[in-house]
Amino acid sequence: MRRITKRSAVMAAGIALAAGLAPLAVASPAHHQSTAPKPTVVLVHGAWSDSSSWGGVIKRLQHDGYAVDAAPLPLRGLARDAAYVSDYLKTISGPIILVGHSYGGSVITNAARGNTNVKGLVYIAAFAPDSGETASGLSAKFPGSHITDDPTAPVPTALNAVPFAQADGSTGIDLYLKADHYRDLFLDKSISDADVAALAAEQRPITAQALNEPSSAPAWKTIPSWYLVAGQDQAIPPAAERFMANRAHAHTVEVNAPHVAALTDPGAVTNLVEQAAAAH
Repeated sequence: MRRITKRSAVMAAGIALAAGLAPLAVASPAHHQSTAPKPTVVLVHGAWSDSSSWGGVIKRLQHDGYAVDAAPLPLRGLARDAAYVSDYLKTISGPIILVGHSYGGSVITNAARGNTNVKGLVYIAAFAPDSGETASGLSAKFPGSHITDDPTAPVPTALNAVPFAQADGSTGIDLYLKADHYRDLFLDKSISDADVAALAAEQRPITAQALNEPSSAPAWKTIPSWYLVAGQDQAIPPAAERFMANRAHAHTVEVNAPHVAALTDPGAVTNLVEQAAAAH
């Protein structure tokens, strides 16, 4: 965990005040004590979501004494996103349990490579690609995804494509999940209509490039992994999840949950994360 002592926190606040600035928020010392017996849990969200999707899991892990970080994901491209998370992980000392949901699984597969502090990878209804595979390719490997009802369409029919100008002057494509497809792909009837509508409005887009960018050598070949298969997933087919879990020789559980299991079944997600943490 990051080391921020009480003295350094006070000094940082003093420097900020002397500069006429509001002091920066400093994390709880309990989060960063190097003597903590438990690993830091780093949670990585997927596409069309953000770190708040881990809220129920975070509360449970913190209650059980874990330091937790929910890493924000740029969702701009697999190599870029993985490099961002890799740099983020380097700021944490001590053992790490790295958790990814959906596209976040592709990211942790690449970001953990070569980091000896990462003791376990936990995939929550997530992509666990091998070298050269893409998220789009894996979701289409087995039947069952509702991302499109026309495999020949240039853009999956559950998505809206929104062009944007990139820094180099070229045109990028952001993909948004259509609001009327949000529940079908991500959630079940346990979430209210009002909450589903809010989540759809708050979604963060992902670039088409990110979903179609080939993965590099996977960290799951050298780091122990755990996998939660969401049995009612209509974004990534459960058959694809089982295939990836088996290939990675992951410790696997299956839950009767939709794609965003962290929202509907936070207890099951927390239990699997804590199993990984206990094994490090």
